[in-house]
Amino acid sequence: MAQLKEVFMSNNDNVNLKRTFINELSEADEKICLRGWVHKIVDLSHVVFIKLRDKSGVVQLVCQKDQVKDLRLENAIEVIGTKCENKKAPGGIEILVDNIKVVGKNYYDKLPFEVNACKNKATLETQLDHRTISLRRPEIRAIFKVQNEIEVAFREYLKERHFEQIHTAKIIDSSTEGGSEMFTVNYFDKRSFLAQSPQFYKQMMVGAGFERVFEIGHAYRAELHNTWRHLNEYVSLDVEMGFIKDEYELMDLEEGFINYLYKHLKETCKKELQMYKIELPQKINIPRIALDKARQILLEEYNKKSPVGNIDAQGEVLISKYVKEKYDCDFVFLTKYPVSKRPMYAMPDDKDKNLTKSFDLIFDGLEITTGGQRIHDYEMLKENIIKFGLNPEDFDFYLETFKYGMPPHGGFAIGLERITMKILKLSNIRQASLIPRDMKRLTP
Repeated sequence: MAQLKEVFMSNNDNVNLKRTFINELSEADEKICLRGWVHKIVDLSHVVFIKLRDKSGVVQLVCQKDQVKDLRLENAIEVIGTKCENKKAPGGIEILVDNIKVVGKNYYDKLPFEVNACKNKATLETQLDHRTISLRRPEIRAIFKVQNEIEVAFREYLKERHFEQIHTAKIIDSSTEGGSEMFTVNYFDKRSFLAQSPQFYKQMMVGAGFERVFEIGHAYRAELHNTWRHLNEYVSLDVEMGFIKDEYELMDLEEGFINYLYKHLKETCKKELQMYKIELPQKINIPRIALDKARQILLEEYNKKSPVGNIDAQGEVLISKYVKEKYDCDFVFLTKYPVSKRPMYAMPDDKDKNLTKSFDLIFDGLEITTGGQRIHDYEMLKENIIKFGLNPEDFDFYLETFKYGMPPHGGFAIGLERITMKILKLSNIRQASLIPRDMKRLTP
C-alpha cells in the first residue's frame, strides 16, 4: 500500500521533508516529520517525554524542557526529529526532537474528560455531547476504522460478484411503505418524506437492467424507541439481486459476505480487534431455522412464549443462546415469516401461502438483517397491494417496471451500526454511530 504523505517545509533548514504517519515509522528515513496531537506529557527532571498521537497511532517524543514551553494536552503540533530504536517505547521507536511547532492552539480551561486516560470514565451521554473530543480516544476511533472496513468489504465482495453500486433518492413523495413511522419534510410547500429504505428503487434498478445492485446509504425511521438498539437515522447496506432461484440463494450470498468480512477485518483491523479483545472465527456456517420451529424451541427450552408470527427482543437473545450452544455459531437465519408480518412485496412460500420466502439474520441476540424473495409478477403484486388494503395507483411509479419482464429477484439489508456493535461487542448502538440521531439527540 502506498504511504500517505504530505509535504512539510522545515522553517529551520528549508529542507523538504515529507510527513510520515506513525504507523509508517518502521520503514521511514532517519530524519522525519510528524504531525498530530499532544496525547500525554511526562515531565522528568532532565527530559520531557511527549506522547504524540495521529490517526494511525501513538509515538514517544524525547524533548528538552525549552522545546515544550507552554505546550498543552491536545495541542496540534508539527515535529521534526530523528528516529531511534527503543524497546521500552511504544512500538519500539522513539523520536529525538529537533523542533516542535504548534499549529493548532488550545483555548480551553479544562478538557471535558481525559483523552489519554487508560479507562474512559465519561458517561456515554457526555462523550456524545463532546463527540469530536471523545473520538480522539484511540479505542473509540477504532470503532469507526472497523466500520469503514465493513463498508470496504461489503463493496469489494459484491463488486467481485458483478453487483453495481447505486445511489437512490432519500426524499420521496409517498409514505405508503412505512406510514406513521416516516419523517415528513416540507418540500417546496409540498408534504414529502424521508425514505425508510431504498427498497422500491433497488427493485426498480434490477428491472432497469442493472440486475445486481447494492447501496450504502442513510435510512430514516420515526420509531418511538429510545433503547440501546435503536437509531432514528442509520446506515443501511442494501442488496438486490435479479434472476435468483429462491431466498436461499440470498442467504448463501450473505453468509459468504460474513465470511469474507471476517477475513478482511483480520487482515485490516488486527490492532483494533485486539483493543476490544475480539477473536473472529475462521469460518462460519449459519444455521437456518424456520420461525415456527424457533418459536417452538423457545417454548420448550426456555418456557418463553413469543408474539404471534414473530419473536421479540428477548426471544432473539434466547434463540442465539440456543444456536451458540448447539451449533457454536453467533448467527442464525430465521426463515418463513408469515405474510401478515412482511411487506406486500414479499413472495409467498411455495408450499404454504400463509408464509413468505423471507428471512431475518440474528447476530448474537440482535436482528441485523431482513431479506427475502420479492414478488416479480405484475398482476400478482398488484393483487397483493390490494390485499394489504393499499391503492395500486399510489404505486404506479413502482409497478411500471413490473409490466416489462421483471425477473425473479430478492435482496436484503444489513444495519451498519448494528453489525459494527455486535462485532466489537459494544453495549449501545450509539457507540457505533459517528453522529447519532435518536429521539432526544439532534446535536452535535
